[in-house]
This record gives sequence, C-alpha cells and structure tokens, in this order.
Amino acid sequence: MSKALALVVVLFFVAFCGECYGELRFEFYKGKCGITDVEVVVRDVVKIWHTTNRERDIAAALLLSDSIKVFGKKNLSPIDMVYLLGGHTVGKTHCSLIQDRIYNFSNTGVRDPTMSNWLFSELIKKCPRVPSFDNEIPLDMRTPSFVDNSFFQEIQKGNGILKIDQQLALDGLTKKIVGDIVKDPNFYAKFGEAMVKLGRVEVLTDGQGEVRTSCRVVNKKPFFFGLFN
Repeated sequence: MSKALALVVVLFFVAFCGECYGELRFEFYKGKCGITDVEVVVRDVVKIWHTTNRERDIAAALLLSDSIKVFGKKNLSPIDMVYLLGGHTVGKTHCSLIQDRIYNFSNTGVRDPTMSNWLFSELIKKCPRVPSFDNEIPLDMRTPSFVDNSFFQEIQKGNGILKIDQQLALDGLTKKIVGDIVKDPNFYAKFGEAMVKLGRVEVLTDGQGEVRTSCRVVNKKPFFFGLFN
C-alpha cells in the first residue's frame, strides 16, 4: 500500500482506531494508530496533493473504494456504509475545507466540475474567495436539521458539499445504492439498522472504555483519581 493510500484510509477511519481521537494539532499523530511517522506521511502527501492536478480526484476514488474494504472488515456492507455516510444530512463543515472545490479545484483555477450551478452560486455567497471568517456550511443545504434521504437526492443533483459525498453518487461502486436509497420508502428503518450495526463494532465494556463528555477527547480524570490508583 502506498503512503498516500495508507493516509487516506487512516484519516477516514480514524473513528475505528482505538488510540486516535481525530485531533489535528502538531505532533498529535506521532506514534498513534500503530503507524510510525504518520506526520511525515501527512507532510509528504499534502505536498503531492498540492503539486499534482489529478491527486484530489484520485484521493476521493481511493477513499471510497478503500472505505468499502475497511467497512467490510467490520462486517459492514457497502450499503451500510452509504447509509451511514447519509448521516451527513445533519453534518456541517467549514469554508476552509471546501475552498478548493469552489475556486481552484485540482489547481485548475476553476470550480470542481461535478458541482452543480446552484450549489456553486450558493457557496460563493457563503464562502467568499477572500474570507473574513471561516463560516460553517451544512452538508445538506436543503434540510440541514432533519435526518432524511434529502442528502442522497442532493448528491444526485451535484449538490454534494464534500468531494467524498459527491463521489458516492458518481462512482460505479455506490451510484446504484444511492439511487435505490432515494427511492426507498423505508429509509429511516434501514438507516437505523445500519446505525445499530455500527454501534456493535468493537464495543468496549467495563474498564475498557468510557462514555466521553466530549466525543473528541478522552475524559479528564479528577485530580484525586491518581491518589487511589
């Protein structure tokens, strides 16, 4: 597996990695996830992405195909994976993370060609070329506060905010699944089933884990905790 491919898989499935908490700060990944020199890999891959025109399209394709493999290892099917990514229907991102798709996709100086005219017109209002603030953008701009299959309808129209979301509706591995979900009257039941299956992945019990007060970080132990352990 190449360094680029390894990184793509690591970043996308950080949630499956027991010692990785998804933080992005200097030296956080050092020694984490069972991969040495992860930050060196990050630097190398970022340089490649910024100097190779095709790299971002390739990364999205790798991310999708390898995500199916990794989900499979957790006994989650491609259909489960697509339903779970539908959780983005109530997700958000920031302008800084999609700026390249709007103004300089793959260093072409223009927008991502898979983006619809409607989405482009909306995003340039919310994410100006020279921003004064890093605005939040809902990943489902039609019904951002509801869990529904609107997310899948939107990516079929070219209204996917993230490249990986848009790729779901374009890639041969997942395009039919997306189409089936759009027409599925049992969306809520199947989304719930996929969530239940995900909840059964590598469950920690007793002293193996904890219920976090913040999903991003391990709970801080009280000062006196160490005095008795």
